[in-house]
Amino acid sequence: MSPKQHRGEVTVEQLLDAALRVYGESGEQGLTVGAVTAASGVSPGSLYHHFGSMDGLLTALLMRWLERLLVRMVTALERSDSARAGVEALVRAYFAFIRDHRDAGLLLHSSRADELGMRQAKQLRDAQEARLSPLSAWVGRHIESGELAPLSVSVLESLILGPVIGVSRRWLTLGDIDLDEAAEVLPDRIWRSVAAGPR
Repeated sequence: MSPKQHRGEVTVEQLLDAALRVYGESGEQGLTVGAVTAASGVSPGSLYHHFGSMDGLLTALLMRWLERLLVRMVTALERSDSARAGVEALVRAYFAFIRDHRDAGLLLHSSRADELGMRQAKQLRDAQEARLSPLSAWVGRHIESGELAPLSVSVLESLILGPVIGVSRRWLTLGDIDLDEAAEVLPDRIWRSVAAGPR
């Protein structure tokens, strides 16, 4: 890598790190070119050069943290020796990630992330294909083994992640839910909704 490329990568990291800090402190309304460049020490010209716009910066920030969350989820599944253990590990890993990265969690569960997800669902899935393929393959293997109910991957994904996302949003925004309690109770409840055969 040339020195110029290295400097460019460092600048991108500075801008993304600063954008998350600003977002965590001031929300999306505070995420302005002036606030990000002041927090990062990077010029507005460099921000536009690397991201094209504040929208481009926000999209890149969302993609960065979505990828990190997916890595955590895939790792949890791959370390599990059964479907039940995988579902339980996935739920706990998601909650741990949100607790460890609260500002990123707020961003990932924001209306902006929802809007981006609806507007660019296919592009997002294509961009994260390397992360999503192991999740789909894991589900497929456990349907074939008879552990998971023979439902489509999208339905199983909704049954597993729907409650987790709902609890995470509530913890992040209202704070009236105990994340530790949810991490203890939800894995079994979710497992019962996706397990094959009699419960």
